[in-house]
Amino acid sequence: MNTEAAQTPNDAVTERELTPEEAERARRKYLLSRFWRSARGFWSRRGPKLAWPCSIGLVALLCTNVVFQYGINVWNRNLFDAIEQRDAGTVYFLSAIFIPLVIGSMSLVVIQVFFRMIIQRRWRKWLTTDIIARWLANGRYYQLNLIGGDHKNPEARISEDLRIATEAPVDFVAGVTSAFLSASTFIVVLWTIGGSLTFTIAGTSFTVPGFLVITALLYATITSTSMVVIGRNFVRISELKNQAEAEFRYTLTRVRENGESIALLGGEEEERNDLNKTFSAALHQWARLARQYMRTTLVSQVSSLFAPVVPVLLCAPKFLDGSMSLGQVMQAASAFAIVQGAFGWLVDNYPRLADWNACARRVASLMVSLDGLEQTEKSDAVGRVKHGKIEGDAILSLNDLSVSLNDGTAVLTETEVEIKQGERVLVSGESGSGKSTLVRTIAGLWPWGGGSVDLHPDKRLFMLPQRPYIPLGTLGRAVTYPGASDDWSPDEVKTALEKVGLGHLSEKIEEDAPWDQTLSGGEKQRLAFARLLLHRPDIVVLDEATSALDDKSQDKIMERLIDELPDSTILSVAHRAELEAFHSRKITLERREGGAKLVSDIDLLRSHKKRNMLRRLVRRPKIRL
Repeated sequence: MNTEAAQTPNDAVTERELTPEEAERARRKYLLSRFWRSARGFWSRRGPKLAWPCSIGLVALLCTNVVFQYGINVWNRNLFDAIEQRDAGTVYFLSAIFIPLVIGSMSLVVIQVFFRMIIQRRWRKWLTTDIIARWLANGRYYQLNLIGGDHKNPEARISEDLRIATEAPVDFVAGVTSAFLSASTFIVVLWTIGGSLTFTIAGTSFTVPGFLVITALLYATITSTSMVVIGRNFVRISELKNQAEAEFRYTLTRVRENGESIALLGGEEEERNDLNKTFSAALHQWARLARQYMRTTLVSQVSSLFAPVVPVLLCAPKFLDGSMSLGQVMQAASAFAIVQGAFGWLVDNYPRLADWNACARRVASLMVSLDGLEQTEKSDAVGRVKHGKIEGDAILSLNDLSVSLNDGTAVLTETEVEIKQGERVLVSGESGSGKSTLVRTIAGLWPWGGGSVDLHPDKRLFMLPQRPYIPLGTLGRAVTYPGASDDWSPDEVKTALEKVGLGHLSEKIEEDAPWDQTLSGGEKQRLAFARLLLHRPDIVVLDEATSALDDKSQDKIMERLIDELPDSTILSVAHRAELEAFHSRKITLERREGGAKLVSDIDLLRSHKKRNMLRRLVRRPKIRL
């Protein structure tokens, strides 16, 4: 995987204070270079073996295609010369060889497209796999939500932006290579056929050598310069359009994912307003982009209309005085159009080049954020929680643990806890005291802080969040996640569902449905406990995992958990006092200035015994005198 750490955009600028415009240009330049540092690895030793053979094969096909272009150009001259001379035999002969020329040229184009798309597909696969591996490593996909940076909507950057960022360069390189070969070949044709042009002004004769070549260069310079001037804002507008589209897609996704809550609250009108707002922003950027397209299309259209006419007009004097044949005029017109098309490559591809710039920078922005997380993992500038191993009776140990934000702001300080096998520990405290952050640190999702979290090397930890994740697919897959559905038999899955009160769903384990939307909040939490019973971990971390259940259902679930996993260590985060009855120990966190602290660690077993004794005393029958 690509772990190449890159310098930050701020490191890429000079010590001199930059203006906002200069800083933005430096940022854009840096992001493009950052994208290429990773993307070019496709052609390195780390890339697939077919990268270079396919690339060389594509270049060979481009060269061969130019040969066929030249052959058709010569055929064009001979045909019109034969028509001018009324040579029927030659016309028939040339007509006969035209079909093989066309078939050969078309075959080359088709094979060229095949090779080009192989490179695009394999390059996208390689780079996407690399970025996804970095994104999923060490919980970075979660940590990106906790830090600042330009990495919103990573899913859109990995799917759509990365597709364009890898497809367009292959097309550009193929187009530039073809344009260069065509221009080099047919400039020679123009120079050879056109020769020099002599004209008289005010009694003075002027001779212009290679006048067709000079005209083609001037023509291409004028059209390309016009395109650059007119489309100078194309890149920025295209980038803003892509961002607006990504935000609109994200808003739609949020509505779909939270459809039940929105429907229950009756928030359709507010969501409609929000969707209209984001969609209007996308349409506004599309309108700005459309105006840019109109201007560039005007230049491109004018260029395409004049290109076939200009060489004929320039060659007309020579044809009329007999120094050029009709075939040579048509060959010059064809060559001029090819040269003009080669030099006008920018005119035709500037909009797509701008779109590629925007997409490549969006992908690079995600890369930079991942670079930052990787650098933090290796650097001591911001403290990181260490994860080690523990031996002996303890199964989990927090040693001088402190938890902070990625900027160093303290959330939790000086925590010392040791938990033994089979203990059931309840973590309590007011909202904002860092309870959920603590369990995320234990699970390895929250990296910033100090001290260490030590786990027994032979024990497996399983975490149940407040909102269980329900994957796509069958109900059976949802129950066995993150394991494979075929790791357990259908009977085992059904038994687990029945034990947590979901027996009415046991006959639907093979049914593929939108279970994330179908199940209620309580059913999702019950399903998570069924998942727990199948995996049977050594350490269970419950983060408000019963919050959607009523008290009676909560008691049954906890009793079932303790009965089924009597030797498992349980660490719970909850607000309900009723859960104390199912735990042997209680840790209390208190929010303070400078970070929350552990203020008490009590044994609940004694409290349970006292409470039970008081209940027995109250229930004793009174003695009548």
